[in-house]
Amino acid sequence: MPSPNFKKSFQKLKTYCESEDFKGWDPYDGMNSKIFQALPLKHWDLARLAWIQGFKRSPINFRKALLVPKEHNSKGIALFLLGYCRLYQATLKGNKDFGSETEQLKQIKYITQLLLDMKVEGFSGACWGYNFDWQARRLFLFKKNTPTVVATAFAVEALVESYKITKDPQVLEVIKSSAHFVLKDLSRTPHKDGFLFSYSIKDGNNTVINASLLGAKILSLVYNFTKEESYKDLAATAVKTACQLQNEDGSWIYGLLPVQSWIDSFHTGFNLDAIETYQQQTGDKTFQKYTDKGWTYYVENFFEADGKPKYYHNKTYPIDIHCPAQVIVTASKLNQFKTHKELLEKTLNWTIDNMQSKKGYFYYQVKKGMSSKISYMRWSNAFMFNAMAHYYLESQGDV
Repeated sequence: MPSPNFKKSFQKLKTYCESEDFKGWDPYDGMNSKIFQALPLKHWDLARLAWIQGFKRSPINFRKALLVPKEHNSKGIALFLLGYCRLYQATLKGNKDFGSETEQLKQIKYITQLLLDMKVEGFSGACWGYNFDWQARRLFLFKKNTPTVVATAFAVEALVESYKITKDPQVLEVIKSSAHFVLKDLSRTPHKDGFLFSYSIKDGNNTVINASLLGAKILSLVYNFTKEESYKDLAATAVKTACQLQNEDGSWIYGLLPVQSWIDSFHTGFNLDAIETYQQQTGDKTFQKYTDKGWTYYVENFFEADGKPKYYHNKTYPIDIHCPAQVIVTASKLNQFKTHKELLEKTLNWTIDNMQSKKGYFYYQVKKGMSSKISYMRWSNAFMFNAMAHYYLESQGDV
């Protein structure tokens, strides 16, 4: 059984997020500071990097004092939409602890429109970016609303779930359009027997395995509507390349550069989710052995006996809120929820007990030293909202 406080915990989170209209701060939003934007330092890459990392790493929140506004983030909005779609599905089964069918549908329509309004214009197809400038080491600067495959993949999956419920033709057209962003605006870097899709439209960020798989995920989601074989073929090639990059033990490094050689929990979850999405949307089960091996590695290496989620395969701290959230969503996608319910219960209970504020929001990270208990709407609350909605739907009759 989940914690007896599950319903209370989820309701507090839901009430908090709704009271904020799903707006909030983000670990990476330091350059939204109106003070920093008024300084000449904004033109210096090292200053930008130091400013962002200072905000991200500090357990003290300086955002209000330095005039960083709370804003909507497209990936966060997509996660909320996915969560409300799961709550709507629960109401169809008679489970209305968190609102009626009518109430959930109202939120779905509202958040769907928010997400559509955040779509970035000027590219080959529908795409989304982040609401802040972001300096990625010294390699490149992502300007606000630079489209990324990550934000776009989350948005597309959320819109697919919304469309299943609302049957809004406008939403379907946006979904179909997103394939053109992947095909025409992302670069493809040859590797092994295929290629990797790039993380974004910018050159130089083409070595991230989970980003490439998210490109394949978008194409497979669109393929399910259009049956365009070229989408399936390209997605299969990207998935094949990622599977060739899987280590013998079932793990994946984050990316191909020497500085990207770590193995972590939630990106493993992203990889498994994307491959399984490809299989479900296309009917092609060619890669099942890779998801089986990857899932086994995932559950055996990233969680301690009491359910405490680890960040890395060989190191626990910092415990990031993405880690407990993503395992619930990935288990649901891979139809592994009931088989591993004991682990998921322990992990969720540990997270509620150790990472939730009395105000309802979830903390960003737990560290050995001073932890960051700042409320981040996308990174913490949206991920946990989606995870808890999945958990609620999967646990019908138990909660």
